[in-house]
Amino acid sequence: MSSVQIKPRDADDLTTAERVRILAKTARFDPPAAKLADGRRELVGLSREELLAELAAIGQKPFRAKQIWHWIYHQGVTEFSRMSSIARPLQEELAKQFVIGRPEAALVQTSADETRKFLFRFRDGQEAETVYIPDRQEDRGAVCISSQVGCTLSCRFCHTGTQTLVRNLGAAEIVGQFMAARDSYNEWPSPKGETPRLLSTIVLMGMGEPLYNYANVAKAMTIVMDNEGIALSRRRITLSTSGVVPMMDRCGSELGVNLAVSLHAVRDDLRDELVPLNRKYPIAELMAACRRYPAASNARRITFEYVMLKGINDTPEDARALVRLIAGIPAKVNLIPFNPWPGSAYETSTRAAIDAFAQIVMDAGFSSPVRSPRGRDILAACGQLRTESRKEGPRA
Repeated sequence: MSSVQIKPRDADDLTTAERVRILAKTARFDPPAAKLADGRRELVGLSREELLAELAAIGQKPFRAKQIWHWIYHQGVTEFSRMSSIARPLQEELAKQFVIGRPEAALVQTSADETRKFLFRFRDGQEAETVYIPDRQEDRGAVCISSQVGCTLSCRFCHTGTQTLVRNLGAAEIVGQFMAARDSYNEWPSPKGETPRLLSTIVLMGMGEPLYNYANVAKAMTIVMDNEGIALSRRRITLSTSGVVPMMDRCGSELGVNLAVSLHAVRDDLRDELVPLNRKYPIAELMAACRRYPAASNARRITFEYVMLKGINDTPEDARALVRLIAGIPAKVNLIPFNPWPGSAYETSTRAAIDAFAQIVMDAGFSSPVRSPRGRDILAACGQLRTESRKEGPRA
């Protein structure tokens, strides 16, 4: 069945006004202020400018901000008393005013395939899951980070989508997931040069839609990419979106990280069902945004994620339609065998169907790896993340 061709709206029609609307709507789910009950301010998650301002307010010179930034993000310290380049009286003063925190690892599970899942609990008691997926051959791996507690998109095949959006995660909570995972693997100070990074890449593919929490995600990734701290290249960060088209443009121009698009269907009628966001930003508009994404090139291809659902989207006709859809885009296709979760109505495509689908895409000149499920035994695989966090009454 061929898709109905809808002319995409002009990009200018989708930019300023839509971005303002999205940012205003998502602000209603802002995280709580990054302060403890005793009034101390959390330093993790502050921009360089904000850190300078906080220290200036207590009479400190700008060079102190650079020192503290290095200790927090390069050395990974959580106690001012370990900052050996700072005199003890100032260490004590800083400890009275500030804190260097981490999300609490309420539960840590390690799969038979060495995938590790963290249930992180934040200061207000809300929780989100983070997964570290080690490479099978090399000393490296990806940290799959959450951007929201719950999700607002309700994608039909995704376990996270069955959990109502509770709130956005703050910049401190987003970068804190990566830092806490590093704590778990004793990977401080930040590896440099030829030293291998076990936690070598970040994929914003955990709970939530990153582009519906863009301000906090962008702030966190700017901190991660800072060369005097964690120093992770933008080439080692991938943001996955279900297709929030206006924010894709902004992400490309401001962050320039790798882009992954949760596509999962090649017809609007089916994608409307599987990914309800498609009703607002249909396939034609999504593809137009991909074509203009500034960071896309043959060296940095856009990844199209495609979950393989038995009898739903896995026919040779679907594969050929996918090839036509992405023609001309520097792209690769990740085929994801559906990962079952309790209560799901879908089944995984047969291996024969997946292989046939992959071959058609590869014959058209696109890389089409079949993702090996990782961490299924601890519900850590793609689409399986979910917590018991709940909303606690209406929000103002």
